[in-house]
Amino acid sequence: MKKWIEAMRLRTLPVSLAGVLCGTACALLQGSFNAVVALLCVLFAGLAQIASNFGNEYYDYRNGIDRKGREGFRRGVTEGEITPKAMKRATYATLAVAAVIGCTMLFFGPWWLIFVGATIALFALGYSAGPYPLSHHGLGDVAVIVFFGVVPVTFTCYLQTGTFDYHTLLTSFAVGLLAANVLIVNNYRDMEDDKAVNKNTTVVIFGRKVMGWCYMLAGVVAMAAMLPVWMKLRLWSLPIVLIYFGLHLKNRQYMKKAQGAALNPLLGKTAVTLLVFSLMLLAAAIAAN
Repeated sequence: MKKWIEAMRLRTLPVSLAGVLCGTACALLQGSFNAVVALLCVLFAGLAQIASNFGNEYYDYRNGIDRKGREGFRRGVTEGEITPKAMKRATYATLAVAAVIGCTMLFFGPWWLIFVGATIALFALGYSAGPYPLSHHGLGDVAVIVFFGVVPVTFTCYLQTGTFDYHTLLTSFAVGLLAANVLIVNNYRDMEDDKAVNKNTTVVIFGRKVMGWCYMLAGVVAMAAMLPVWMKLRLWSLPIVLIYFGLHLKNRQYMKKAQGAALNPLLGKTAVTLLVFSLMLLAAAIAAN
C-alpha cells in the first residue's frame, strides 16, 4: 500500500485542492455557495491529479525518462515495486472514476461541461504521454497554470454561481502561477536527470538561476494580479498577502541553499503555502460575505 501512496505524490495534492477552495471563495464573494458542488469539485480535481501522477510515472518509465536512484521521490515502477501494467491500469481506472464524478456535475451545469471534462482528462494523460508530451517540451508550466489555476477556479465558481467574472479570472491566473511554482521546484531539483534524457523542462531550457527568479516573481505577480480582489476584501486582504509573502520568501531562501533530494521538502512546502493561501482567501470570503 505504501508504494501506491508514494505514487500518488500526496505532498503535491494541495495544489488541486487549492483551485477548488479559491473557486469557492470567488463564488462566496458573489453571494453564492453550494457545498455539494464544492465537494464534487474537490473529488474530481484530486482524482484527476492522482491519475496524472500515475500516468507520469508509467509513461516516463515506458519512454526511458526515469532511472533508479533519481533525486526525486521514489518511482515504484522504475524501482520494480509496481509493475508497469498495474500502473497503467491504475492510471485509467482513476481517470474513469474522476470522469464518473465529473458527469454528476452536469446536474448543476450545462451539457457543454462534458467538453471541459474531456479536455482535463486529455491533459492528465498528455502531460506525460502522446506524441508531444507537454512536460518534455517546456510547456508543463503553462499547462499547470491553465489546468491547476484557470480551469478549476473559474469552473468551480461557475458551477456555484452560473457566471464568470473578472475577479474570478484574476484569481484563477494567480492560483495558476502559484501552482506552477510547485512544478518549478520539481524541475529545479531534477535538472541534471532531465537534461540527461532530453526532457526539456523550463529549468533545463533557461537554467536554475533564471527559474529561481521566476519562482520568486510568480508570487509577486500573483499577488499583484489580485489587486481588484484585495480591494473588494479590504482589510481582510492584508493578513493574506503578508502571511503568503512570509512563507514565500522563506521557501525561496531554502531553494537557494538546497540541492538534489534536499529540495523534496520544499516541494511540499510550496504546495502547502498555496493551500494556506487558499484557505485564508476562503476564510476572508466567508467573513466578508
